[in-house]
Amino acid sequence: MAGDGKKVDPTWRMQTKMVRGGLDRSAHRETAEAISMTSGFVYDNAEDAEAAFKGEADRFIYTRYGNPTVSAFQDRMCLLEGAETCTATASGMSAVFNAMLAIVKAGDRVVASRALFGSCDYIIGEILPRFGIETEFVDGTDLNQWEKALSKPTQAVFFETPSNPTLEIIDLERVAELTHAAGGQVVVDNVVATPVLQKPLELGADIVVYSATKHIDGQGRALAGAILGKQSFYDDHLQPFIRHTGPSCSPFNAWVMLKGLETLDLRVERHCRNTNEVARWLETQNGINKVIYPGLESHPQHDLAKKQMADFGSVVSFELDGGKDKAFALLNAFKVIDISNNLGDTKSITTHPATTTHQRLTPEGRAHLGITDGFIRLSVGLEDVEDIKEDLAQALKA
Repeated sequence: MAGDGKKVDPTWRMQTKMVRGGLDRSAHRETAEAISMTSGFVYDNAEDAEAAFKGEADRFIYTRYGNPTVSAFQDRMCLLEGAETCTATASGMSAVFNAMLAIVKAGDRVVASRALFGSCDYIIGEILPRFGIETEFVDGTDLNQWEKALSKPTQAVFFETPSNPTLEIIDLERVAELTHAAGGQVVVDNVVATPVLQKPLELGADIVVYSATKHIDGQGRALAGAILGKQSFYDDHLQPFIRHTGPSCSPFNAWVMLKGLETLDLRVERHCRNTNEVARWLETQNGINKVIYPGLESHPQHDLAKKQMADFGSVVSFELDGGKDKAFALLNAFKVIDISNNLGDTKSITTHPATTTHQRLTPEGRAHLGITDGFIRLSVGLEDVEDIKEDLAQALKA
């Protein structure tokens, strides 16, 4: 619902929905969304409480179950993603974990792309097998491997596209077809693409997860996650699981995300423009073995990225000649760019995945993914692009 009891006009364009979707003003008629910082809600009488817990009354009961500010964020995310339901969580990893555990059980089978963020790899490869869930990894860009892995019954598939940090692009439509034929559901981590640039549900995915901490906030202020999908998925699987395990999003953090959504498309547009220019500039520099960015014609899945993405994102990765020593020298020489393991921020930030986000992988595992000791991930911010390039230029001389 929009504010003042008015429904969201279906003719509104996306930017209007991102500013006004979910707006539900209180009796005080505030301009900005109110922050409902409360753990619980009171009832007029015992009968009202009973009706609420029986599900006979449409009202808030407890912030672990639902909250007006969190609900506003969820409603706005649904409008942006084109989903029937959204569940906000405490973080992006909470979204991944709860989405997976809500749909699989002991004896089930999960197939995942090998190119995953370190914590996602840990959930799929280490945690799920503890519960008796079979897991198999494939090279995400190899459709033959997907076809082989999905030739037998599978309950869930998980992948990132673009992947973090190697920026592999997976054929969403084809993998979704194979998964559904195997009887499974497709869970896509869309954090690198953002909901502005890619719509996995329109391409066949069943569930989309986000770390809202990244571009949706975009200013390094708060943690949050989101799980989006069909109403039946929420009613039959996610809602009872979430309600009793409590990975709840703070109302304040949800409010921060609401405000972030109002400018998301503007920021993503500038991110993409800056990153494209930085990536093409990096390709001309000495001492760099390769530059990975879906917007470059040299990217092996460039055509696929053009097909399923509106633009190519804010992350560029590159490999330095000189290994860890050169990588650390570069990072330590930056004057504008910060060293941080986040991405999607207004500030340009960089990390060395082999010693941070992917340090728990074996050297062989990192090598298979292409994460060498000279591999750098750069999240390009909103600074003047000339300042970013100048900072890179002076640091490359270190």
